Amino acid sequence: MTFGSEWKFSQVFGEQNPHEDVQDCDIISAMEFDKNGDNLAVGDQAGRVMIFERQAGKEDLFECSSRSDSGQFNLPQKQHPEFEYKTEFQSHEPEFDYLKSVEIEEKINKIRWCTKLDRSLFLLTANDRTIKLWKIKEQKVKKVKQMDINSSVTSENSLLADRSYMSGQSESSHVNGYSLEWTNKMNGTSSSHLADITNVDYTRSRKVYANAHDFNINSISNNSDGETFLSGDDLRINVWNLEVRDQCFNIIDMKPKDMEDLTEVITSAEFHPFHCNLLAYSSSRGFIRLVDMRMSALCDHNVKILQDGRSHGSKTFFSEIIASISDMKYAMDGRHILSRDYMTLKLWDTHMESSPVATYKIHEHLRPKLPKLYTNDAIFDKFDCCLNGNELQFATGSYSNHLRVFSFGTGNESGITLEVKKESNRKPTSQTTSRPRRSSLSNLARGFYRQGQDLNSENEISCNLKSKLLHMAWHPMHNLIACSSGSSLFMYHA
Repeated sequence: MTFGSEWKFSQVFGEQNPHEDVQDCDIISAMEFDKNGDNLAVGDQAGRVMIFERQAGKEDLFECSSRSDSGQFNLPQKQHPEFEYKTEFQSHEPEFDYLKSVEIEEKINKIRWCTKLDRSLFLLTANDRTIKLWKIKEQKVKKVKQMDINSSVTSENSLLADRSYMSGQSESSHVNGYSLEWTNKMNGTSSSHLADITNVDYTRSRKVYANAHDFNINSISNNSDGETFLSGDDLRINVWNLEVRDQCFNIIDMKPKDMEDLTEVITSAEFHPFHCNLLAYSSSRGFIRLVDMRMSALCDHNVKILQDGRSHGSKTFFSEIIASISDMKYAMDGRHILSRDYMTLKLWDTHMESSPVATYKIHEHLRPKLPKLYTNDAIFDKFDCCLNGNELQFATGSYSNHLRVFSFGTGNESGITLEVKKESNRKPTSQTTSRPRRSSLSNLARGFYRQGQDLNSENEISCNLKSKLLHMAWHPMHNLIACSSGSSLFMYHA
């Protein structure tokens, strides 16, 4: 795809009515495409996970070629994939830690797809403390469409016939993987018509990985070996085997003996795309550390540290806050890493430790407004980033529902800015009571914590701080980006 290609709106799911409030529980908090891009998983703050699947036949469809005025046929153009709702399930429920007197929210923090087996889908979901492995299996079901009772049977006898008919089918029959409900056993007194075979998705929890994190989980990542995955919180990173739910191995522990000595926390962690022994994790100080698990059982020594050694002016009170990396992704080549902090999007080459190979300014126009952004908590917003599967093209979100798309090597540092359209008269997120922002170790590491204030004090700020694109994912095979604004899921294609 040429970088100058026009990005167009494709689909939207969950768009609210113009005068309908957006409830906090419906706000999307995580999303992820599977390896082939056939399925998209979306999690929200109510602990639910929605699955969208690619519509059948959309992969290889081509637009019909048309004859131009010169008599020549135009070349066919490949269509982008479209998705439809598949199923949803409740992944997590709210809990309470009585030992620490802490409420554990049901909000989905991360979703990761696992290897598909026997036509069943597997995915990992995580809230602040617990990780679950889910299996989604599609089963074909036959159901009775209608049942005609013989006219000679009275209404009372018809009821009795129905009961004896159903009692004769006390056990469900399974033939060749089909579940047959209500087999005709009325011996001519009635005729039943079977509906067309329907696909029903059955979801169940295969494993629950709990009691391994004392702090909020911010990362889960599947290993390329297909057998293990990592989970990371503010201070520790653990490695699990998918088949073992009650044991994990702690490979990174940044917790100091005295919490007053805490200077940085882990913000994101991810395995290398094809080397099962390598992983990278980012910190609140803007560092990215590369680790080789072959060196020692406890990976407290880094192979490399990627840090921006270039000076960006004098240090201020907000320097460490805006330097904190909110998201980090490995490129498919395994050599480049994309990171997002509050102000910039950076592309790193793991062979160059001193500075990123490219820096794209996202919120530079907000630098003079940092004190006001700190006052209303907007400075703590965590924006995701995503990469194209085949090329060094990447995207991230911003305020006013702006989607920013960039391409490395084009010389265009400003990239492309798209506004995700929403109803102009839609009400903002409703909050009947003022809910204080949860304490974060990243704030404690900097030595401050303060109650959040209302965003209505955002006067003199040119963008809409209430409308923001925090979460997004790039289709692994196509130039299609899924992004969320509030409770709505948007898709754009090029």
